[in-house]
Amino acid sequence: MQVHITGRHVEISDGIREHIYDKVERTLIDCPHVEDVRIVLELQKLLHSVEVLVQGKNIHVEGKASSENMYTSIDEALEKAERQLRKLNEKVKDHHHHPGH
Repeated sequence: MQVHITGRHVEISDGIREHIYDKVERTLIDCPHVEDVRIVLELQKLLHSVEVLVQGKNIHVEGKASSENMYTSIDEALEKAERQLRKLNEKVKDHHHHPGH
């Protein structure tokens, strides 16, 4: 899995980079089909925005979050993306087997 981090109007510190890698590893470890994770960090005045794009084979998921704290925004955006991935996986699993039909 490739992780790309981009900063718009914000310097990406080693602490932020490490936090992102740890969080991505923990949240997306259960998704073997994920090939590429793109994270865009943006700073607008006092608002820290994070956009997470997760791509893979037949997968395209986005998670966006904004707050006054960069770490909070990163966590929220990754949680949204993880929730969408989980929902997508459940849909695929549910689609293949319908007991009683």
